[in-house]
Amino acid sequence: MSRTRTALLAALALVAGASGTALAVAPGDAGIAAVPCTVDYKVQNQWDTGFTAAVTITNNTTAKSSWSLKWAYAGNQKVTSGWNAKISQSGTAVTAANETYNGTLATGGSVSFGFQGTYSGTNAVPATFTLDGVTCNVDGGTDPTNPPDPGGGTKVDNPYADAKVYVNPEWSAKAAAEPGGSRISNQPTGVWLDRIAAINGVNGGMGLRAHLDKALEQKGSGELVVQLVIYNLPGRDCAALASNGELGATEIDKYKTQYIDPIAAILADPKYASLRIVNTIEIDSLPNLVTNVSPRATATANCDTMKANGNYIKGVGYALNKLGDAPNVYNYVDAGHHGWIGWDDNFSTSVQTIKQAATAEGATVNDVQGFITNTANYSALKEQYFTINDSVGGKSVRESKWVDWNRYTDELSFAQAFRQEAVNQGFASGVGMLIDTSRNGWGGSARPTGPGATTDVDTYVNGGRIDRRIHVGNWCNQSGAGLGERPQASPAAGIDAYVWIKPPGESDGSSSAIANDEGKGFDRMCDPTYTGNPRNNNNMSGALPNAPLSGHWFSAQFQQLMQNAYPAL
Repeated sequence: MSRTRTALLAALALVAGASGTALAVAPGDAGIAAVPCTVDYKVQNQWDTGFTAAVTITNNTTAKSSWSLKWAYAGNQKVTSGWNAKISQSGTAVTAANETYNGTLATGGSVSFGFQGTYSGTNAVPATFTLDGVTCNVDGGTDPTNPPDPGGGTKVDNPYADAKVYVNPEWSAKAAAEPGGSRISNQPTGVWLDRIAAINGVNGGMGLRAHLDKALEQKGSGELVVQLVIYNLPGRDCAALASNGELGATEIDKYKTQYIDPIAAILADPKYASLRIVNTIEIDSLPNLVTNVSPRATATANCDTMKANGNYIKGVGYALNKLGDAPNVYNYVDAGHHGWIGWDDNFSTSVQTIKQAATAEGATVNDVQGFITNTANYSALKEQYFTINDSVGGKSVRESKWVDWNRYTDELSFAQAFRQEAVNQGFASGVGMLIDTSRNGWGGSARPTGPGATTDVDTYVNGGRIDRRIHVGNWCNQSGAGLGERPQASPAAGIDAYVWIKPPGESDGSSSAIANDEGKGFDRMCDPTYTGNPRNNNNMSGALPNAPLSGHWFSAQFQQLMQNAYPAL
């Protein structure tokens, strides 16, 4: 598989860097153009703190009676006034919509508008423009009125843009059955394929085809994203027993032929070609090869085994290669979270490890649409009351016990930096990030309303931090957690979406040993009486009591997540 947009965006970036202009790309010759729309963005005048810009849109697809152009700034540019378009801005995201007198945009027709803005530092030209949800300046972009042929075509820049997301009816029914659960039971969540049997359905439940068929019903005439979790590597979760899987460390062939191949065959069915299928690829696997192997104190024998046999690398590479072939399938590789990968000796090495997998078993970096952070975890999206650059009494925030020399304080800053490092190491310039916000809201009465006291750096950080865990390494059924930001597309620069990949209410692991036929062990990090290990600096686990096996419904946790939701329900 190849993604033409990578080369085109790179070429545009070179031109833009030289002239301050994003140049249009010539359309194709016949039918719906290979380039569905072009955008010419020119910085006309620029001074110390401001600039003016002129934008021309050319439509190469079916005629339009109205239009909406969107882009995001990489810096802190702000639009202050405009003409010939209704321009609005939220954060870095800008939307320009037609006026009443210039909504008509014929096939081959153009429309121009302009604006004045402010900036500081650099004033980079935006890398990506979408017209009514279709990526412009890209060969083979998708026209919603003329979908790509199932056998070919290219991917849209952000699958979540201007699309609904599939609501899993099985999770929705459980949520709705809880008191107050109907407030969120219509939210989209991930479908977890966590064992071979899940492909066809477990214990009478829905299998993959059943979910995709239901997604076609939900889709209607617009675009719809289906979120799948590909999660069954040999020797899965080598540093955590609660989420161990069914395949032994050496069963890579079984993973390929009995797990990935059947999934790939279903996803390639032309019946589902109109769906945008997003895969979260193998949670926690590749980061474990960085942080939990010898000679580190956090090493486990199982992780040493998986690094030595290479089956994590082979498995992820095979999954990326096979699943990424279909033009409507988008792979996002799990990248841990800031409280795991944010340290200097983990950050760049984690990107290197993912790239090693993305170029194994026939895969290429173009099989990676992006990366996902905080999957099934609790790291706060934004720490609003302190920054990594703060200091108290001459001590940096990085010296506090909570931050502990990490480079990042929250998931948003980490995800944006991780994306840039991936591009620096050879991934496509258009890769995007997903952040799982299903359980990182940390609302309720314990949520701080301002910075901590400046008595010392620890008091300052602990008094103001949104994340109320005992330690940033704690991950199992965390007490006091709340629902986070609701799923949404393009919420910040470089972020394709906030998502709920972990369905709220599904346990991370049992509080005590429970016999089962699912291959799931008992991890002491799920035991509220556990006093910890080197991976959480020997702190208490912070886990809720009376939890069932991972993936099973945990009513008490669901109720707490709703109670502590932020934004509140």
